Amino acid sequence: MNFYFRVFKKFRETCPELVPKRMIGNEPMTVKVPLEHMEKLPELKENPFRKRICEVFSRDGKGHLTFEDFLDLLSVFSEQAPRDIKVFYAFKIYDFDGDRFIGLSDLEQAARLLTRNELAAEEITQIAEKVIEEADVDGDGKLSYMEFEHVILRAPDFLGTFHIRI
Repeated sequence: MNFYFRVFKKFRETCPELVPKRMIGNEPMTVKVPLEHMEKLPELKENPFRKRICEVFSRDGKGHLTFEDFLDLLSVFSEQAPRDIKVFYAFKIYDFDGDRFIGLSDLEQAARLLTRNELAAEEITQIAEKVIEEADVDGDGKLSYMEFEHVILRAPDFLGTFHIRI
């Protein structure tokens, strides 16, 4: 079975009552699977960033994915995706407030997700402050895309875990 049909089958399985057996016309761009169904995908359900990933890839920004959105998500998370694309989307995922910088609150939110809220608030803040101290080259208290990219390129394991298999 070719990739496109495997992906469509997986997309349809997330919510068969909403996704027709065959999509025609503009349905691949208009039929949406709600976030709560997407989060249950085996490939996402253990990922602490599953909600954020769906939000970033959804055209509506709320995590409800069309088939086109789903294809984009899988393309970026494929092992064959270029490193630059993976870094770009990783930055978007970590930029929770959408201000095009990764600030203290973004890092705190990421740390809470990564540690599954098992650390005290002070520990989370210390982690976030340490990341900024180490990576903030221009001293503005937040990470630009270039600063984030520099950190990621020094941590090849980070992008090695940035994939989903269908």
